[in-house]
Amino acid sequence: MQTIPLVDVRAEYEPLIPRLEAAFREVLDGKGFIRGPHYWAFQEEAAAYLGVKRTIGVANGTDALVLALEALGVGPDDEVICPAFTFYATAESVVRRGATPVFADIDPVTLNLDVEDAAAKLTDRTRAIIPVHLFGRMMDVRPLVELGVPVLEDAAQAFGAPEVAQHGAISTFSFYPTKNLFCLGDGGLVATNDEELAEHVRLLSFHGSKDKQDFELVGYNSRLDELQAAFLRIFLPELAGWNEGRRAAAARYAELGLGDLVEIPQDEPGHVYHLFVCRSRERDAIRAALSEAGIASATYYTTPLHLQPSLRFLGYEPGSLPATEQAALENFSLPLWPGIPVDAQERVVDVVRSAVPTRV
Repeated sequence: MQTIPLVDVRAEYEPLIPRLEAAFREVLDGKGFIRGPHYWAFQEEAAAYLGVKRTIGVANGTDALVLALEALGVGPDDEVICPAFTFYATAESVVRRGATPVFADIDPVTLNLDVEDAAAKLTDRTRAIIPVHLFGRMMDVRPLVELGVPVLEDAAQAFGAPEVAQHGAISTFSFYPTKNLFCLGDGGLVATNDEELAEHVRLLSFHGSKDKQDFELVGYNSRLDELQAAFLRIFLPELAGWNEGRRAAAARYAELGLGDLVEIPQDEPGHVYHLFVCRSRERDAIRAALSEAGIASATYYTTPLHLQPSLRFLGYEPGSLPATEQAALENFSLPLWPGIPVDAQERVVDVVRSAVPTRV
């Protein structure tokens, strides 16, 4: 029985291996391993792709969040509103700054931050709001911007989505190897149209210094690796095609009738399907059937952030974020990547159909 993985990253980069090997050799021969020519060139190319003035390559997506929060002036006694249905790093970065995450509920359809609940959580201590473009689905952050608090877009899962990074004060990305735009290791990016914020992040990422002689800030050592920047320069021109491939695969699941069996992601033009996350009350039975058939699946944020052991000090109780907690109980993702074979998707749907004869 042939197995079907959740994602096949190698299928994306395999045609590019000769170019990746050449890039590796170029970096090796050039000896510019830290902040070399690819580091600077990728930042310019990424800014042009996103339509922003400045980007700063950093070591990973979590560092990007921490640096962006510090550039916004977030610190002790401040509050930052964010969702609890997201990866831990979103709230972890707030706590790292000595600030308090304030969790707002999510919209049950989009799974993105509920604007009304976020607005209700505003206080005079709120220093920032972090919406997350979850699973590649773009959130319109303009209503949050209108609340008058700096908006930090956590776009780790949404590189290539239209208008991402266009409306918030600052945005962050991850290049973890399963992301839409990925590198072959760790990497991250901060993007902004604010020159002052950009310069602040760049200083922070390089020990608070412009030249390693004078240190203006107490900073970090968080720089995008030269080799990963070289790889990202090869991958970036492929991204639009990869995202279209993801969208085509998502549409095919709908055409195959998956939506008659489980709740599938609602499509919209800006969705780039970092993951294909469905919902069902019969999730465990479906996943068991998939596993037996050699088909990978996954669940996400099954213990939402407000109920995580490390964040119990915040005082949230079960039931405090009902839409978040329901999504945690019901969500599961199915195999999807650019170029996923049609017969693989047909097999996935057949197995789901066998586990759930009628929609629940």
